[in-house]
Amino acid sequence: MTSANSLEPSSPALDRASLRPDCGNCFALCCTAFGFSRSADFPVDKPAGSPCHNLAPDFSCTIHDTLRPRGFRGCTVFDCFGAGQNVSQGLFAGTSWLESPDTKSEMFTAFAAARQLHEMLWHLAEAQTRTFDPDASHRAAQLRNTIEHAVGGELSELLSLDVQEIHSQVRSTLIEVSEEIRAAYLAGGNDHLESALKPGADLMGKNLRSRRLCGADLRGAYLIAADLRDSDLSGVDLLGADFRDARLDGADLSKALYVTQPQLNAALGNHLTRLPADLEMPPHWQDA
Repeated sequence: MTSANSLEPSSPALDRASLRPDCGNCFALCCTAFGFSRSADFPVDKPAGSPCHNLAPDFSCTIHDTLRPRGFRGCTVFDCFGAGQNVSQGLFAGTSWLESPDTKSEMFTAFAAARQLHEMLWHLAEAQTRTFDPDASHRAAQLRNTIEHAVGGELSELLSLDVQEIHSQVRSTLIEVSEEIRAAYLAGGNDHLESALKPGADLMGKNLRSRRLCGADLRGAYLIAADLRDSDLSGVDLLGADFRDARLDGADLSKALYVTQPQLNAALGNHLTRLPADLEMPPHWQDA
């Protein structure tokens, strides 16, 4: 019998290069459009729509190399999935909100919408590649086309788009593909996962070390500070799972579903952690 692992592609999605942030071509939209509150992730409060006090006139960060030790861990976790440069250079033709202050409100609103849509594109690209169902692949492709048209068209089209409706359709497609992929792993004999391993589960601080979790549905689960060292997460749905301070040393996420760079950036791991082909080991893991 062919194993579930042998059915998995080695590179889940090879066409996501444009969904990586290019800060040099962005007007620091993540540092201005969104706000944050004093917390474990930020040492100060910042209202939405205002520039961070660490922002330089050329839109660079004056403390970029020391964000974590200065308490700005939240900045190192954030990822716009390429929305920043798309809004800055595409929708606003390379004219910044500093050069044209009257565009500030629309630019920040467009960025907030585009960021959500770009993340959907990231997941849809994986779903389209990993499913074996032609119909599911077609639905994923159609949704990608709809979103790409919105973020690559006129500003008015993006601002009038019902993002929540698109999100609902994307979510249904992602879940459908997840069920298909996970079923292959569960059919391989891992159908006795404990009942606590379910979507939205509170697994904060839970010891899941050296576990074979293949095929589990941990969509939206709280894995804050969970111990997943040396565990196998192949075929595990991790869509929206909270990985803050989760221990991933030696864990295998290479074939996990819907992993993002922000999730990895929020976690702890090392050079033995196996990652999906199109994601990178966070710099702070090297210091762990």
